[in-house]
Amino acid sequence: MKNKLLIIISLASLFLSGCSSLGKGITEAFLEKQDAEDTRICEVWGEKFSGLNSQEILNSGKVKVLMVHGVGDHKPGYSTEFYEKLAKELDLSVTSKTHKDIQLSARNSPEKPLGNLRIKRYLNRQKTKEFLFYELTWSDITAKEKDVLAYDNSGEYSFRRAEINDLMKRFSNDTGPDPIIYLGESRESILTSFSESFCWMTSGNWEDLPTDTKAVCKTPDVSSINNDQYAFVSHSLGSRITIDGMQRIAGFLSHGNENRKANVSVKNALREKTIPIYMMSNQLPMLQLGRKLPEVSGQNAQYCNGQGEKYSERIFTKTPIIAFSDPNDLLSYAIPPRFVDKYLDSRLCVDVTNININVAFVYDFFGVGKLANPMEAHIGYDTDDRVVALIAKGVGNKESTADIVNKRCRWIETID
Repeated sequence: MKNKLLIIISLASLFLSGCSSLGKGITEAFLEKQDAEDTRICEVWGEKFSGLNSQEILNSGKVKVLMVHGVGDHKPGYSTEFYEKLAKELDLSVTSKTHKDIQLSARNSPEKPLGNLRIKRYLNRQKTKEFLFYELTWSDITAKEKDVLAYDNSGEYSFRRAEINDLMKRFSNDTGPDPIIYLGESRESILTSFSESFCWMTSGNWEDLPTDTKAVCKTPDVSSINNDQYAFVSHSLGSRITIDGMQRIAGFLSHGNENRKANVSVKNALREKTIPIYMMSNQLPMLQLGRKLPEVSGQNAQYCNGQGEKYSERIFTKTPIIAFSDPNDLLSYAIPPRFVDKYLDSRLCVDVTNININVAFVYDFFGVGKLANPMEAHIGYDTDDRVVALIAKGVGNKESTADIVNKRCRWIETID
């Protein structure tokens, strides 16, 4: 409906010059016809991947997924539609009656709020497979700083704008400041929020998690790391936070002096893990601008090859990045091959699969030109059935790849 409204408005402006007799009804019928055809592209460039449904994952321990949102104000529960669709795709039909909320706090300053971590539990009907979904809401950290723009949303200023422009300005005031704030003093708090969330992911079972309370994660559970499988799902700025958070953890485990014995145990367990990151509306190239290179870069062969001289110093065995980008999303970018080696920490052993996908419909203006709603192209990933199916069941797997992916997506395998 948002797509149609935007395009109807655009068409209306064209028709004012003499084509208005076509009318709204004809325009809607035309758009509905294009919707019915649904020729949106879906191209996967990279190695095959199993998604969350791989036999290795579902036959050992638990699957734990952490969601990290992007710019704008978010409230706990923002990812509900996404994780419900994901659970359905994974055939998990048993769930906890309620979720658990943890008010995150820093270890060195427990009184400082760091956002909310909400956990939802799913199981299959036989209760032999368990899926824990962790939803991080960090936007409370930046909300106070954005209060400096609150006056611009007040009636004193907003009534002077045209209605549509006012809506766009409010959206800009909500989302635009976050990348700027992230470069300032709040960056450390946001990254601490991420690392605390990751710590809670690695801390035992559903029954062990506190709820509706402020709590500090003590130490990761090494046995949990050994047995459970982890993944991240991120959107826009959340992808930069996830990568920075993992690079921060890499530096801490490599150089941290506090509780060194525990660090060694955790590091030994993590270095055997493969932890994928599913990035929606990936912005890593743009958000790299003006930033320093990571502590360790350009050494992927030394850290990630089994014969490499620094292989024992890696943080993870592999960090697959599956980057979803709609070409009509003005804020999304594919990840070029050389970007990984130069701009991402070599100790993470990153490997990239780019997915070029239209999550927004593309409409033809009666031969005048084509247009997709850039807003829908930016926020529509987590409700797109193909995106959910790719995260759940991957691509290139004859027995497990979802039918919608086999029918609607083209896989282009890349090799060295």
